[in-house]
Amino acid sequence: MANRLAEATSPYLLQHAENPVDWWPWCDDALAEAKRRDVPILLSVGYAACHWCHVMAHEVFEDDEVADALNRGFVAIKVDREERPDIDAVYMAATVALTGRGGWPMTCLLTPDGQPFFAATYIPKPQFLHLLASAAEAWSDRRAEVEESADRIAEALRAQASVQTTPPLAIDDPNAGTAGPAAELVSMLDSAEERAASVFDWERGGFGTAPKFPPSMVLAWLLRHHDRTGTRRALQMVESTCEAMARGGMYDQLAGGFARYSTDADWVVPHFEKMLYDNALLLSVYVDWFRASGSPFARRIARETADFLLTDLRTAQGAFASALDADTVIGGRSVEGATYVWTPDELAEVLGEEDGATAALLLEVTAAGTFEHGSSVLQRRVDPEESWWASVRPRLLAARAKRPQPARDDKVVTAWNGLAIAALADAGAFLAEPSYVAAAARCAHFVLEEHLVDGRLRRTSRDGIVGDALAVAEDHGDLAFGLVRLHLATGDTSWLEMAEAILDVALPLFRAEDGGFYDTGSDAEELMLRPRNDADTAEPCGTSALARALLEFGAVAGSARHLAAAKEALDVSCGAALRTPVFGGWSLAAAECAVDGPVTVAIVHAESLTDAGHLARGVPAEANTLVEVAARHPRTLLAHGAPGSMPLLADRPLRDGLPTAYVCRGTVCGPPLTDPSALEAALDAQADDHPAGADPRR
Repeated sequence: MANRLAEATSPYLLQHAENPVDWWPWCDDALAEAKRRDVPILLSVGYAACHWCHVMAHEVFEDDEVADALNRGFVAIKVDREERPDIDAVYMAATVALTGRGGWPMTCLLTPDGQPFFAATYIPKPQFLHLLASAAEAWSDRRAEVEESADRIAEALRAQASVQTTPPLAIDDPNAGTAGPAAELVSMLDSAEERAASVFDWERGGFGTAPKFPPSMVLAWLLRHHDRTGTRRALQMVESTCEAMARGGMYDQLAGGFARYSTDADWVVPHFEKMLYDNALLLSVYVDWFRASGSPFARRIARETADFLLTDLRTAQGAFASALDADTVIGGRSVEGATYVWTPDELAEVLGEEDGATAALLLEVTAAGTFEHGSSVLQRRVDPEESWWASVRPRLLAARAKRPQPARDDKVVTAWNGLAIAALADAGAFLAEPSYVAAAARCAHFVLEEHLVDGRLRRTSRDGIVGDALAVAEDHGDLAFGLVRLHLATGDTSWLEMAEAILDVALPLFRAEDGGFYDTGSDAEELMLRPRNDADTAEPCGTSALARALLEFGAVAGSARHLAAAKEALDVSCGAALRTPVFGGWSLAAAECAVDGPVTVAIVHAESLTDAGHLARGVPAEANTLVEVAARHPRTLLAHGAPGSMPLLADRPLRDGLPTAYVCRGTVCGPPLTDPSALEAALDAQADDHPAGADPRR
């Protein structure tokens, strides 16, 4: 018999709708029920694609003995962390404080007023039953002690949240001279590169040891740092990591797209879930790497990743689903990675003996295996002969399609779709693929039409039905960022206008006293504390997302007000990011742009920009070289078209009837340029004292 979760829109909650546990969604009625019954709350937080969430569901929450103990002594609340990141942030802070680490599934015991007194992650059935018995006994016999402990924990978390540990920087206008705070920030960004290099795995790529997560935001920063300074080391970290990730098992060698992380240091065996935010962020990185280097490998991975988004994650409404599961259900049992792994015999069965043996050698499929039960994850450390691979790949894909497939979490998250809009707009613009820009525009139309309810963004929807959860800071920042990039790719000013509207709602709604941003709006449900995180984790945090969106919008629209708000936010977020750059890539990428301007390049020519993107169509032959020169610099914001057709092109005439480029850094603009070599020299000029193109450390 279904429980209360049967009415949910979250796929994660629906996975538990048939549990014998009498689950509640997080709501006022659930908290009131705990107070009415005078029992603790068991809070369980996870997400649909989470492997260990599935394990705990099958081992624990589908068990009648567990359900009986839970239903008798507790009010059980289930939360999708992707739908309610605010609740997840509050109780993850408690989990980390109490246990020293976090993760999902997250399990917390709360008093009826929501204060935690116990926290853990995955708990097997025997330990879970013991926990419930001990907690029920403590609640019955030592209530005052439990409540006192919960009060202390809550007070400590509030105190921790209210302390500003990072002194603000002062990111001045870089055009004001080289002796002030801007020069100090340049030095600090150089030092941040040193710190990143000190924890970089120079043998295998990436940062640290196993497990290895794709450091997409750090790579985005390093590309901009290289572009500004010319340092070879920053580019080497990008190239080494991007190559290793895309040649290993973390990348789907048949269908494209990246898994969540590698369980080993060599990028061989992934945790098989595929997340929208990872793939959107990585698509942007590979496009920027291609821009900076012209690498055919970068272009191939970017195109395959974009195609994966359109093929596997696009919803019927034109938006993008959240994830593909790590697990495949076979015979009623969840098996991780079963869709993706192969044995030599399976390759031979599909391809024949000769091609099967060649494929096994190429894709490192061995008799011993690299995964469980003698199976192997496909890798592609060397490139095959193209015509042979063009024949083999579709046959393997067709055979794989006949296997049981992982479930898809098809809820649409505003923030992650904003990142996808930006990535696809850039991919369409710089890879000459109009269909990517069209997909970005369709997604943007859906999110704006469906997720904006009475002027307030919502966090999620599913099958076109919008959820009740209010959008958080990252939703506003990432969506506005995507709309600015879509404006640059299409020339359509309506996208820029919508970005402004979203940012102008976000500024009073999320802004903190120090210029940073809370994660939740001032109109949000009041929780134990108002969450705020100025460090990036798997995706941009609210402060860095809004800072970067404000910066790029301000530069493209010529708005000093938005530029000032961006720099105030970066003053707050960059301190921690500069000290620990692997957790601050999005802020550092914005800082690289801020300290250098940001740099905008406006190229006017006789033909208007079409909706197909920068390099896809709409560029007359005589303007091509100027556009291509500007496109090689990932830190630049590039617009081109007929004079006056976009805000960046206003009051920018042709010079002598020729296509003309205008380079601006912040509020200071250079002379009109018609010679591509002069444009290259202008973009190579440094915002600090380093000679153009020089490496300041080599």
